Amino acid sequence: MEIIKVNEITKDYKTTRALDNVSLSINEGELFGLLGVNGAGKTTLIKILSGLAKKSGGDAIVDGHSLKEMDQIKQIIALSPQETSVAMNLTVKENLEFFQSIYDIKDDEYLKSIINAFKLEEVLNKRAKTLSGGWQRRLSIAIALISKPKIIFLDEPTLGLDVIARRELWKIIKSLKRKMTIILTSHYLEEIEALCDRVAIMSKGHLLEIGSVEDIKKRANEQSFEEAFVKIVGGDVE
Repeated sequence: MEIIKVNEITKDYKTTRALDNVSLSINEGELFGLLGVNGAGKTTLIKILSGLAKKSGGDAIVDGHSLKEMDQIKQIIALSPQETSVAMNLTVKENLEFFQSIYDIKDDEYLKSIINAFKLEEVLNKRAKTLSGGWQRRLSIAIALISKPKIIFLDEPTLGLDVIARRELWKIIKSLKRKMTIILTSHYLEEIEALCDRVAIMSKGHLLEIGSVEDIKKRANEQSFEEAFVKIVGGDVE
């Protein structure tokens, strides 16, 4: 069952077209990847779907609501942006409790389950600014989950992390599969292969391909996903 339907979305910034008539659908409970090099349009699409940017054309239906009904959409979505979204001078516990109060979530057992899922117990009383990048990203995603979203957008969740921190975060993201719909942007091919049910390959604002990793490899007639990606994107890869 579709939970997001994107219909010919365009986005123009002065003389630059960041998205060019992009259409795709995402199923409920799916972990859906948006893959592309920098400037592909991945983050722009997420910003439009989450109300942080205005579309120039087209529309999208999110859980039955048009983008014109963003107030209703915002009640069921959460976003963990590229920039780690935490209060740096607060402790981990204070961050979680602060956002719990903002969303008026009084379910302390749910908060404990988030702390446990992200293994935050050992850093609960540490200020966010003292944490490593990996721990800050964990906290940022944990905060996004406090509102109990039906759909969560993870924009480059492992950007800049070392390989160990990245794999740890993969485990956490995998544990969220089927509990909600997850839209993940990345330019790491191995991340998409490891996590996503389906993936949309984008380049310079265009949607080039969509399907499972195996489907895309077959259509590109390549054995590896990397070779398939290079063939599909072609001259846009630097």
